[in-house]
Amino acid sequence: MARVIRGFDVDAAHAHLRKRDRVLASWLRKVEAVAAPARWKQRFDVTDALARAILFQQLSGKAASTIVGRVEVAIASRLLHAEAFARVDDLALRACGVSGNKLLALRDLSARAQRGEIPSTAQMARMHDDEIISALSAVRGIGAWTVQMMLMFRLGRPDVLPVDDLGIRKGAQIVDGLDAMPTPKQLVARGEAWGPYRTLAGMYLWRIADLAKPAAAQPVAPKRVATNSAATARRKSVAAGGSTKPTPRSQG
Repeated sequence: MARVIRGFDVDAAHAHLRKRDRVLASWLRKVEAVAAPARWKQRFDVTDALARAILFQQLSGKAASTIVGRVEVAIASRLLHAEAFARVDDLALRACGVSGNKLLALRDLSARAQRGEIPSTAQMARMHDDEIISALSAVRGIGAWTVQMMLMFRLGRPDVLPVDDLGIRKGAQIVDGLDAMPTPKQLVARGEAWGPYRTLAGMYLWRIADLAKPAAAQPVAPKRVATNSAATARRKSVAAGGSTKPTPRSQG
């Protein structure tokens, strides 16, 4: 395929959503406009990003950052890559606070990187979204949601809608005034109107879910509300360079 440029015209995408979906358009006037993330244009190492995603899983941002800092010291590198991890044994990484499962995931990532199975950003520029998700989610501990966050916040792909994400489903529920969150399958159908700018639609659905009053959100259960707050923190972590697994489901 032809090379895909990172990022897209947010103003054009915004106009498209307003034109294609009047219900969503009414909400776009109520929330702060989404700007193009600066990270769309910033260089990054894919293996490093995935390693940080693994380390951030199921932890608060502060705890994860502390562990990442220890790992950087242990491997004597600010870049978390295969060659650096090869310099330390498992005991050294466990001493940094890395769990057994995360250690296995990091070793799998390193092995795949050394075999050339982790595409670079240059290679991904000529890959379809589904191909990138397939290639990266093959790594132990990396699920589709984590890769979708990379597609949205780092690569700036315009048409990504993580339908399993609790925050996006909650935002869709609020927009459409539903008694319950739409299922992922229902959200796929609902999102057809937003293509080819489903990424921006998803960003707005997160914002709507985050800013809407609890009474308007019609939460399914108290646990759902608490989980949605955790999901918000995770998305902010992704935008800052870290990442974690999605709230809706476990990805091993």
